[in-house]
Amino acid sequence: MRWIYISPHFDDAVLSCGGLIWEQTHSGIPVEIWTVNAADPPPGPLSDLIIRNHANWKTGSSQETVAMRRIEDQNAARRVGATTVHLNLVDAMYRRTGTGTLLYTQDVFDPIDPREIKIIEQTASQLASNLTLHDTIVCPLGLGKHVDHIITRLAVETLDRPIWYYADIPYVFKHESELAPAVEDMQSKTFFISQPGLSAWQDGISAYISQISTLFKDVKDMQTQIKNYLDSKNGLTLWEIT
Repeated sequence: MRWIYISPHFDDAVLSCGGLIWEQTHSGIPVEIWTVNAADPPPGPLSDLIIRNHANWKTGSSQETVAMRRIEDQNAARRVGATTVHLNLVDAMYRRTGTGTLLYTQDVFDPIDPREIKIIEQTASQLASNLTLHDTIVCPLGLGKHVDHIITRLAVETLDRPIWYYADIPYVFKHESELAPAVEDMQSKTFFISQPGLSAWQDGISAYISQISTLFKDVKDMQTQIKNYLDSKNGLTLWEIT
């Protein structure tokens, strides 16, 4: 039975669940990380948002950026023992209308642009075509309200399958008050993470070289925040609707 971690972007599943993924893969459970928004960006003029992010990440063109992030994702997944599946949808900041107009030029947070009326259906369709009845699905709660996280959750929920939910890191650090209301009607389960699992989790996150300075102060800060989060929960918590 596979565990499938649904990751809106190349880093979300390892950021949020890397220690648990390592524990599972090292106990013989097959784990796959499915990145939803992993397709090449369409051509066209760039927004200030894209230019600013590329500068922060020290990357090149949109296509070069995504290609590099795919490699980072594969390296990160390897460090926690998982395999990767990259779906054919585009990151929100690169998505365009049929006439080439960028949908999100200022930020990528809720609400979802009404011109994306079919994005949830398209996401669900790609997910469903690769799932089996025996797979265990783990998806983001959508803390922080990034549109891709919200879309991913809504798409997974249309599949009418049992779902585990994870708290989105680093959004759960920045928007801690969102967690309790998000899970108030859910049942939680906390999984033990060993010291080797913690180390592999931190090592997996560090593979996302382009993203570290955006998500944390530096690698040391990331390691500290992940350890503190793990210690505060006495493990890694997932939630399910009962």
